[in-house]
Amino acid sequence: MGRCPSLRAAGWWLLVGAALASACSSGGAPAANPNRTKQIAIITPSHDNPFFKAEAEAASARARELGYEPMVNVHDDDANKQDQLIDVAIARKVSAIVLDNAGADASVAAVRKAGNAGIPAILIDREINVTGLAAAQIVSNNYQGASLGAEEFVRLLGEKGPYIELVGRESDTNAAVRSRGFHDVLDKYPDLTLVARQSANWDQREAFQKMETLIQANRNIKGVIVGNDTMALGAMAALKGAGLGQVIVVGFDGSPDAIGSIKAGEMKATVLQPAAYIARLAVDQVHAFITKGSTGQPEKQSIDCELITRANADQFGVFARK
Repeated sequence: MGRCPSLRAAGWWLLVGAALASACSSGGAPAANPNRTKQIAIITPSHDNPFFKAEAEAASARARELGYEPMVNVHDDDANKQDQLIDVAIARKVSAIVLDNAGADASVAAVRKAGNAGIPAILIDREINVTGLAAAQIVSNNYQGASLGAEEFVRLLGEKGPYIELVGRESDTNAAVRSRGFHDVLDKYPDLTLVARQSANWDQREAFQKMETLIQANRNIKGVIVGNDTMALGAMAALKGAGLGQVIVVGFDGSPDAIGSIKAGEMKATVLQPAAYIARLAVDQVHAFITKGSTGQPEKQSIDCELITRANADQFGVFARK
């Protein structure tokens, strides 16, 4: 990193200079700025996915409890729209941004832009591929959770049989991490055979359509392991429609709809990402940063996941334990 810019003599240049000086000395994350409004921008992917809706609602509720006004928006996994929403947050002089971002690479510039404006950004659910720009990056332990799901999948299949994998959006780091977690377990079993692997981009309708096509060539499959519950529910619907409702489906997220499917004897398991807990934790750390100048935690933080099956499904609510 180059030298920090010099402080100007007076007026708002002094504030800007101080923020830039802090950013240089701390690796890019801005210092707390007392001249901001009592607003927190909460930006996530579309609330059509209950996971992201739960994030936004949990973060909003916690923000209000701490005396902030939440400003909630969705970027729909569109990096350009995300940039526009960051510009709006900067123009409104929000105190901080809680962001479930629109891509590990595509979001770097947006987080940097917020930091340059003196606004701390705390990332949830998805990381970016650069450190030192965000005040914190709090994510589920996707690898650990995927390993849990894969181990249950192996047990349910009796360690053998043909299976299909549906993966998430290729630009999302989580998709790759979960797939790696799956395969570091599954590939140890020589009698398990991966017959097809496709991305359904986290989307239920796309998963349904792709599963319909995949079934035509693979009616003998014993299981489907899936990178999130939205896709898993689409796959389950396609399997039922094809008369293959007995095929074992394991998802990832711990959504209420997936838990309902497990209770109904359809999906067999999912992995809970504690989205509501992480969202509240992010707002707590935003508050600490604003009031104390530091979250008090390392930038990268990983929260373990839990396996949900029919045996323990009643213990879980909306992306959290009851």
